[in-house]
Amino acid sequence: MNTPEIKLERVSMLYQTDSTEVLAVQDVTLDIKQGEFVSLLGPSGCGKTTLLRIMADLIQPTNGEIKVAGESARAARLAQKYGIVFQSPVLYDWRKVKQNINLPLEMIGMKKSEREDRVNALLELVGLEDFKEKYPWQLSGGMQQRVAIARALAMEPEILLMDEPFSALDEFTREHLNEELLSIWSKVGSTVVFVTHSISESIFLSDRVFVLSPHPGRLSSVVDITLPRPRTQEMRNSPEFFQLIADIRDSFEGV
Repeated sequence: MNTPEIKLERVSMLYQTDSTEVLAVQDVTLDIKQGEFVSLLGPSGCGKTTLLRIMADLIQPTNGEIKVAGESARAARLAQKYGIVFQSPVLYDWRKVKQNINLPLEMIGMKKSEREDRVNALLELVGLEDFKEKYPWQLSGGMQQRVAIARALAMEPEILLMDEPFSALDEFTREHLNEELLSIWSKVGSTVVFVTHSISESIFLSDRVFVLSPHPGRLSSVVDITLPRPRTQEMRNSPEFFQLIADIRDSFEGV
């Protein structure tokens, strides 16, 4: 498409506290194509989550403009174009897995038979068919995040926004879920914006990586990830992968 799915133009965010002002994001301009998987990469406190919240219309930028499919972020939110996955799964412990996934469908009044079909399809998509009657506290952290991803996909969003969803998991689980996420993305085709502070994770997942500078967050560079798809764990040990890591590290040093 000629029109970007998401377009930010000179976006800045200034937070006012009791004693001072904090410039979290400064003059960020970027665009994201429909169906693209991109990562927002940078150190803690560089404004990655702030940018994601601006895209989601959860906060309003101090300056600049954001368009989603040519409309305002507010219009996109009201049209339910977003699915959001947070760092914590934010599941309801008293609701079973299938009931957690079902929740947004209940809220819009979808017919029970349609809800059941949608939830069953999502359970299959994230590989949790055998755990639908379990409660969140009976699942591992990685399985809880898969439930959160399924719930975010329940409304069939055009855009999936993910705020460091695997950062609390051990490295082995995290790498496994990276593969599962790419498998899910290949089937649903949503545009994905993924926040991370892991260079290797951003490379493994993304088509492009938007590198943000340390506070205040500015767009330092955009790195095209040329690794072929589907991605495999073996690629993490390839010369191309290590070169991309070096390229991104160099972009930080150039800030």
